[in-house]
Amino acid sequence: MKIVSHTLEQIAGIEIYPIISLLLFFIFFIVVGFMVLTADKEHMEEMKNLPLDKHTDLHDENHLT
Repeated sequence: MKIVSHTLEQIAGIEIYPIISLLLFFIFFIVVGFMVLTADKEHMEEMKNLPLDKHTDLHDENHLT
């Protein structure tokens, strides 16, 4: 482990990569959370009930099986 830490200490500017990774993670998490909170509730309800809908035709007429 000493070899790895010594090698990483020798790379100039390496300390910025963990900061960038953390920022990308939090930005992604915030964007996904915002999308979930602002999603259309009617569309979500329709998607939630889709597997239970008996009137949904699972086979398309143009799909050959």
